[in-house]
Amino acid sequence: MGVFDTIRSVLGIRAEADATRDADPEDLFGMSTAYVTMEADLGYDNAGAAALCFSSVDSNSFSKMVEEVEAILEAGEEETGTTFRRHLDHHGYNWVILEDADPEDLLTSIHFAADTFIEEGYGSRLLAAIFAFDKGDHHAYWIYSFRRGGYYPFVPTGSSTRDNKTEFKLQSVLDGELGIESDESYWYPLWPDRAGDYPWE
Repeated sequence: MGVFDTIRSVLGIRAEADATRDADPEDLFGMSTAYVTMEADLGYDNAGAAALCFSSVDSNSFSKMVEEVEAILEAGEEETGTTFRRHLDHHGYNWVILEDADPEDLLTSIHFAADTFIEEGYGSRLLAAIFAFDKGDHHAYWIYSFRRGGYYPFVPTGSSTRDNKTEFKLQSVLDGELGIESDESYWYPLWPDRAGDYPWE
C-alpha cells in the first residue's frame, strides 16, 4: 500500500466513517510546546518543514478559498520568511508544503490554512497536518488527523518499515502535551516514496 492509499483509507474514507468529532485547528497549537520537548528531552530538531494535506472539490468557492490561502501565505513570506509551495500528486491529493527554520512560523501558517478551510465550510476536505523532525539522518513525524482529532507519531526507517519502539517512546513523553490518538490502529504510516524522503515528496 502506497502513501496515498494510506491517506485514502485511514485519514480519508475510513477515518471519516470513524470520525470522533469535527476538525478543530486549535488542536494544532499543542505542537508549539511539543517542538521544545522533542528537542530538549528527545534530541529531535525541527526539520524546518511541515505540510497540510487535503482533498479538493470541484467548485468555484473551493478554488477561490484555496487561492485566498495561497495569497495570504505568499504575502506572509516577506514578513515571516516562511516559504510555501503547492503539490498535486498523481492520486489527486493536494499538499501545501511550508519551510521555515522557526517552528512557530510553521505552526502559525498551518493553523491559518486549516482554520480558513473550516471557516469556509470545507473542514471535511482536510486530511492531515504533518510536522517533521530530524535526529541525524533520520526523520520523525507528528501527524495530526483532522478526521480523528488527534496526533500520532510516525518514525519511518525506510520506504516500508517503521520504528515502533521509538514511536511509543515519543507517545510516552508527549502524552498530555499533545492530544494523542488513543487507538493505535489509526497510527497509520505515510510512507515516503524513497527512504529518507519526506512523505510529500
